Amino acid sequence: MSDPKPQLHLGVFFTGVGPNLLWTRPDFASHTHIDTFVHVAQTLERGLFDAFFLGDGLRVRENRGHIHDLDVAGRPDAITQLAALAAVTQHIGLVVTQNTTYNFPADLARRLASLDLVTGGRAGWNVVTTDNAWTGANFRHGGWLPHERRYERAERFVEAAKALWAAAPGEVVERRTDLIDLRTAATVPASPQGRPVLFQAGDSPGGRDLAARHADVVFSANTEYNKAVAYAEDLRRRLAAYGRSPDAVRILPGASVVLGDTQAEAEERAAWIRREQTTGPRAIAFLEQFWGKDLSGYDPDGPLPDIDPTDEELDPSRGTITIELRTGKIERIQQWRALAAERNLSIRDLVIEVSPGGHSTFVGTPGQVADEWARYVRTRAVDGFNLLPQLLPGTVEDVVDRLVPQLQERGVYRTQYESTTLREHLDLPPLDARG
Repeated sequence: MSDPKPQLHLGVFFTGVGPNLLWTRPDFASHTHIDTFVHVAQTLERGLFDAFFLGDGLRVRENRGHIHDLDVAGRPDAITQLAALAAVTQHIGLVVTQNTTYNFPADLARRLASLDLVTGGRAGWNVVTTDNAWTGANFRHGGWLPHERRYERAERFVEAAKALWAAAPGEVVERRTDLIDLRTAATVPASPQGRPVLFQAGDSPGGRDLAARHADVVFSANTEYNKAVAYAEDLRRRLAAYGRSPDAVRILPGASVVLGDTQAEAEERAAWIRREQTTGPRAIAFLEQFWGKDLSGYDPDGPLPDIDPTDEELDPSRGTITIELRTGKIERIQQWRALAAERNLSIRDLVIEVSPGGHSTFVGTPGQVADEWARYVRTRAVDGFNLLPQLLPGTVEDVVDRLVPQLQERGVYRTQYESTTLREHLDLPPLDARG
């Protein structure tokens, strides 16, 4: 599938936690000061970005049942932050991450509709789920929802929210199931775009189905070209199965960018970033989840632990490890030992080698990255990218000042905003009667 004049859509996803961010460096802006977010949002608007995404967490993360003190803690509520940014921006979409596992549909739908209204139709909702028990402890529901039912609740949650947003004033919306139970009516008028744009991280089968049924934008991890093509084809088949057009959803994989004046310079900087992301304490914490033991006495620049791990697999509700690494740990540790011995790797070296690198990184000169992105969008492998910055504001400024002009020269990126709502920025079809 190809489009003779496709346009690349760009967002920035600021998670606020995790190893992608070099938040301990002195040149990283404050995570709590509003000036940081004002500067970033206005810089992105200068770069004609579609949206600024804020991650949100309801509780400080844990590692093996203890506070995970290697992540930033204490950032203000994301909806509150984005409402403040609405007053100092005019065009850019403002997307908030909100959890369907530990929120209530009537309450969250009202708060999201309020954000959409005060932004003049620029709000979006990044729909996420979780099964971690520490978040649930906030609500006396630690680990209450089985992992396999997260998307079932999410689908019913989103359907209820959409019904509420589409309801006429005073019209009652009622849902009575074991996962969703409400009776309410809309209290907030519709925004110029009708309702918030729905974003969803759809990589698992359940996530892809949820995205195909309800999402307007999919935030995926399939950035490598062939995987991106396969993902797009699969998602469009699912859209057809639910009676939606192939253009009903925009596909924006998550990606990092490292730019340099030469390819060699960009690669050197990318290697430095990867090592900075994997600090010694973070490398130890990564292995602790697999060993199931306290490894703080080991030197991260020394050899792998000489003790055996516990027999238990990782508890999916108690760790920060991605789902694909939560089983088969004994065999995996044996493979790691063999790799470390063969290549004389320290703990930190090994973790840099084997830990998930997150979303793919595009490394090169601005012209090289622009050429690659133009190929992706012209063949409809993707509709754009959600960028994950390593440094704020540095990464954002680099992309806006150096990469955006190269994309414009290639005719795959806007030269001005031509609309006022996020739905229009993304060139999404009008809402149907179902919302």
